[in-house]
Amino acid sequence: MSKQVRVRFAPSPTGPLHIGGVRTALFNYLFAKKHNGTFVLRIEDTDQNRYVEGAEQYIVDALNWCNIPFDEGPGKNEKFGPYRQSERKDLYKQYADQLVASGNAYYAFDTSGELDFHRTQDESNGKTFIYNWHNRLKLSNSLSLTEAQVQAKLDAGDDYVIRFKSPQDQTLHLKDIIRGDIKIDTNVLDDKVLFKSDGMPTYHLANIVDDHLMEITHVIRGEEWLPSLALHYQLYQAFGWEQPEFAHLPLILKPTGKGKLSKRDGDKLGFPVFPLEWYPEFGDSATGYKEEGYFAEAVINFLAFLGWNPGTEQEIFDLEGLVAAFDLNRVNKAGARFDPDKIKWFNHHYMQEQSNDHLAEAFQKNHKQLETIDVNYIALVVGLIKERATFVNDFWDLSSYFFVAPESFDEKASKKAFKDDTKAIMTDVLAIVSNINDFEVETLQTEIKGWITKNDISFGKVMMPLRLALVGALQGPDVFDIMYMIGKNESIKRLKKLIQAL
Repeated sequence: MSKQVRVRFAPSPTGPLHIGGVRTALFNYLFAKKHNGTFVLRIEDTDQNRYVEGAEQYIVDALNWCNIPFDEGPGKNEKFGPYRQSERKDLYKQYADQLVASGNAYYAFDTSGELDFHRTQDESNGKTFIYNWHNRLKLSNSLSLTEAQVQAKLDAGDDYVIRFKSPQDQTLHLKDIIRGDIKIDTNVLDDKVLFKSDGMPTYHLANIVDDHLMEITHVIRGEEWLPSLALHYQLYQAFGWEQPEFAHLPLILKPTGKGKLSKRDGDKLGFPVFPLEWYPEFGDSATGYKEEGYFAEAVINFLAFLGWNPGTEQEIFDLEGLVAAFDLNRVNKAGARFDPDKIKWFNHHYMQEQSNDHLAEAFQKNHKQLETIDVNYIALVVGLIKERATFVNDFWDLSSYFFVAPESFDEKASKKAFKDDTKAIMTDVLAIVSNINDFEVETLQTEIKGWITKNDISFGKVMMPLRLALVGALQGPDVFDIMYMIGKNESIKRLKKLIQAL
C-alpha cells in the first residue's frame, strides 16, 4: 500500500463493550499490524445523554486483556489528539459552517412538534415522511426562508440544526472492500442532521472530520453502519477530501443464526457477551469472558473466525499467526453465527497449552481449600486432570479427591462395582498396598496387576471398587497415579473406609 495504514476503533462509551465491538477492534488491529500500520482508539462521546461513567476505561481494559492494545489514543501517543470527541466539539462547528457556506448543508429551524405534524400527515396519506428535496422547501429552513428571515432567527437565538443537502436525481457508485460495488439512488436519501441544537455534532459529521484529520486510511466497521456509507461518501466529496477505503463487517448472529446477538441471548443461554465483567452503580450487571474462566487467546481465536476464514483447514492461530494470515478480502458478507460450544472448544485447546505451574497458581487462588497446599503438588494434579477440563473452574470437581477423601461413594457406580466378593478382594488389595515400600506408580501397577493376573480375577472386579475407594466415583486419571499422588497412608485409609462400608 502506498500510504501508511491507519485504522481506528471508535466506540461510544455508553456501557460495556459488546463482543461484536471486540471483533471489530480485532479486525482493525489485525489489518493494521499486517500492514505495519497504526491502530487508533477514538472515543465517540458526542451523545452526552447516553454517556456512562467508567465505560471508556472498560474499553481500554478490554482491549488490553485481549492483547490488542491501541497504538494511539487517549493518553497514548497523542499525535492527532484529543481523541475524545467531546473535547473536539469546537472543531466541528467550523466544518458544519463550511458546508453551509458551500451550499452542501443548510440551517433547519423545524421544531419536533412541526416535524411530528408533517410525519403524521404523510402517514395518513399512505406516505413515508422523508426530509429531503421532496419537501424541504415546504419546511422551515434556510432554503425555504429568505436570507433576512434566516438571519433574524439566528440573531434571536432560535434553535436550529444543520442538515446535509442530499442531491436529487443522482446515482452514487460506492465501493466496499467486502461488499464490492454499491449503487445508491440519491432520491431515497434524507437530509441527515450534521450539527445538533445542543452545539454537538452528530456521529456523521464528527466521524468524517475526525477520520480526515487523523489521516485514517481504512474504515473497518460493523454492517450496521452500511446505510451511512452514502452520506459519508457525499461528505468527503463536499469537503473535497480524499476518502478512506471502507469495509463493513458482517453481523454476529444469535446461536440460532437468526437475528443479531444480544446480551439477552447470553443471559438466556448462559454465556457472556462481554469481554470483562460489568458492575455499574446503576443498571444491569454482566459477567465477562475473563471472569468466566476463558483465556484471552481463545476468545481472540474464536472471534477471528466470526466472518473471516484463512482459506485453509487450520483453526488454531496465535495472535502473530492471525496477523500473518488476515486478509479483508476473505471476510464474508453473510452474518456469522455465534457458537457458544465452539468458543469452549477453543478454550479447551488453550487450556492444554498453558503450563501446569501457571494453572496451579490460578487454581489455588480460586479455592480456599488449597491455600495451605504446596503449589508444586497442585501443579502435578493439574497435569493429570487438565485434559478433561475446559476452565480452571472445572479443576475442583475433577480433582477434589487429590486433596480431601471422598465422603461417600457414588450410588449408581457402587451398584455397578460392588459384588458379593468385593469386600474380600479389597481386603487382599489392602494387604498388598500395605506391604509395598517403594510406593511408586510402576511398583503399584506391577504388584496389583500381577496379583490380579495370578489369581485370574477380572480387572473390573478390582479396579472399579479400587477407584471408588480412592475417588468416590468412577472417574479420574489412572488409578495408580492417584495412589502415588495421595500417598501410601491415605490410600490405605481410603481402602479401609470402603471395606468398612461393604
